[in-house]
Amino acid sequence: MDNKQTLMSLPAQITAEIDHWLAKYPDDQRQSAVMAALRIVQDYNKGWLTEELIGQVADYIGMPKIAAFEVASFYSMYELKPVGQHKICVCTNISCMLCGSAEIVTHLEEKLDIKMGEVTADGFFSLKEVECLGACVGAPMFQIGTQYYENLTAEKVDGILDELKNGESS
Repeated sequence: MDNKQTLMSLPAQITAEIDHWLAKYPDDQRQSAVMAALRIVQDYNKGWLTEELIGQVADYIGMPKIAAFEVASFYSMYELKPVGQHKICVCTNISCMLCGSAEIVTHLEEKLDIKMGEVTADGFFSLKEVECLGACVGAPMFQIGTQYYENLTAEKVDGILDELKNGESS
């Protein structure tokens, strides 16, 4: 591709993964791969995107930097500041709210000594409030990495956090 530039600081394995997504779209629709490309680069960069990385993705795909930044700043799956090793995404939408997500949030904030949007001092956990994750039948719930945890109670949350601290999960 002539308009494809180099992602300066990323290894070939990362650009190859982005190329895999680019190959799914016609040349004039390369920007359609931006969400996948941002996710790939975010995973590579310990869970968050810098403005520089967003710009490099835009250049690589051949789209305006502002358009890539609009995508990164719109969707809650992208992070624009550092996150903990384990990002706890707590659903606070209607089903989870009605089933006790506020109590789960309060418990997490007290247990981890952080508020929503913050990272623990050791960098191990961060908390994020998210919209519906589509697991309403198991409310209240949260997501850590790709793992859903449903029907949460304070005791169940404590067990999950202990497992993560001991390297047994996610």
